[in-house]
Amino acid sequence: MNTIRWTYAFVDRPVARLAEARAFWTAVTGTRPSEPRGEQGEFMTLLPDGTDACVKLQGVAEGAGGAHLDLCVEDPAALVRAALDLGAGLVADHGDWAVLRSPAGQLFCAVPWHTEAVRPPVVDGSRLDQVCLDIPPSAYDAETTFWAALTGWELLAGSLPEFRVLRPPAGLPVRILLQRLDDERPASAHLDLACADIEATRARHERLGAVRVHQGRHWAVLRDPAGGTYCLTGRDPETGALPAAVSDA
Repeated sequence: MNTIRWTYAFVDRPVARLAEARAFWTAVTGTRPSEPRGEQGEFMTLLPDGTDACVKLQGVAEGAGGAHLDLCVEDPAALVRAALDLGAGLVADHGDWAVLRSPAGQLFCAVPWHTEAVRPPVVDGSRLDQVCLDIPPSAYDAETTFWAALTGWELLAGSLPEFRVLRPPAGLPVRILLQRLDDERPASAHLDLACADIEATRARHERLGAVRVHQGRHWAVLRDPAGGTYCLTGRDPETGALPAAVSDA
């Protein structure tokens, strides 16, 4: 099996608002931006001090953006073949890396592993540790099967019937949450931060320019200054686990 060695969560935002996204996401993750890459300077890595990065930023030419995963492996071509065999589509082959589309339509990338191994620390009581895939009901079971088979990660029931979690091996920085939507619409993705104190984290993010969209019992939906939505969730930022009172509910 082509083991996933590392994962990156991508913050995808309109290229015209990349500066706003960069300022906000470097602040909330306690990182600094790399030099821009790409023909339009549309890619950058959010660099922590003393550990390996696991969050990147991309400016997209069309649409409002969202999020996607990069799966880092020793042999990206083998991961591409495995994904295609499981029902993915090839969007672009760049030689040593590729862009693919899951059966439900969610973009992701197969990229080389560059020996990343040290997870960034918790910053001010929170950690960006999860990409949530928002899947229409008709595709949910097949999409769950696809991601479980592709990653080989442990598949767990979520806190509610509409959630399933793919938990990576210890040490990998980003896990996958699959959320079954209530209605039929295109698959998409957003970022989740695990927070020791949601209210304190929300207040900090609002001071940095985020706007609250919705408040749940154990989560909050916010919109960042570049217009993208993301969630704060009441999970242990070290382990990603829910508090016992929530998981037993």
